[in-house]
Amino acid sequence: MPQIIDGKAISAQIKDELKERVAALKQEGISLCLAVIQVGNDPASSVYVGNKKKACAYIGIESLSYELEENTTQEELLNLIKELNKRQDINGILVQLPLPGHIDEDLVIRTIDPSKDVDGFHPQSVGTLCIGQKGFVSCTPAGIIQLLKRSGIEIAGKECVVIGRSNIVGKPMALLLLRENGTVTVAHSKTANLKEVAKRADILVVAVGKPKMITREYVKEGAVVIDVGIHRNENNKLCGDVDYDDVAPICSAITPVPGGVGPMTIAMLMNNCVESAALNR
Repeated sequence: MPQIIDGKAISAQIKDELKERVAALKQEGISLCLAVIQVGNDPASSVYVGNKKKACAYIGIESLSYELEENTTQEELLNLIKELNKRQDINGILVQLPLPGHIDEDLVIRTIDPSKDVDGFHPQSVGTLCIGQKGFVSCTPAGIIQLLKRSGIEIAGKECVVIGRSNIVGKPMALLLLRENGTVTVAHSKTANLKEVAKRADILVVAVGKPKMITREYVKEGAVVIDVGIHRNENNKLCGDVDYDDVAPICSAITPVPGGVGPMTIAMLMNNCVESAALNR
C-alpha cells in the first residue's frame, strides 16, 4: 500500500505553527490584515473566499472583505487596489480569480503592490522565483513542496516530471523543484511520448485539468504522485487528474482528492500573509 500524503493533517500543522508566529508578532505590536476582493458571486469563488476568511480567523489575521457586483468596472476595481496598496494597515491583497470577462486579469495582478502580492502571481514575484531570490511564491506549488518535505520525501537528485505548464502551477512548480535540486522535466499537451516521459519520474506532479487522465501506464513503479486536479465525476463525486484507484497500487506515495493538495493552498496563502509582515517591516 502506498503512503497516503495527508494534506489536511499537514495544512493543520502549518496553520498551528503560523498561529504561534502571529501571536508572537502581535506581542511585538505587529498586526496582520489581508484584503480579499471578489467580483461577482461565482459559487466556487464564494466557497474559496469563505475558506480563506476562516483560515485568517483561525491563525489570528484580520481579514477585510470587498464583495463587488458582477458589473463593477475595471477602473473601479483598479482604483480599489491602488487605495489598498497605500494603506499601511494592510499586509496582503488577494483578488479572487476568475474575474468577469470585461476585466483584464493580467492588468489587475500587475496593479497589486508586489510587497502585498500574497498570491505570488505578480510578474515581480515570478521573476524573484526564477532567479532564486526571496519573494512570494504561488501557493499551490509552495504547498506541494511542503507536502513532500513533511512526508519525508527527498527531492534532491530525483527525476521530477511536471505535467502542465500554467503560470499558477506548472511553471512555478518546476522552478521550486529545481530550487530543491530535483532534475526537472515540464511536459504538456504537445509533449511527444507523454507516457514515456511521465514514466521516468520519481516524483510526478500532475496539473493537466482533465479528470482521471493519468492511469498506471504513465507511472513508474514506486513513484511519488502528486495530483493537483479537482473535478466532479459523473456521480458528482470529487476526483483528480489521476485515476487514483488505478495508480495507487503501484506508487510509493500519492495525494488523495479531496484532502491532498487542496488544503495546502490556503495554508501557504496564510504563510505568505505572515511572511508579508517580515517583508513590509
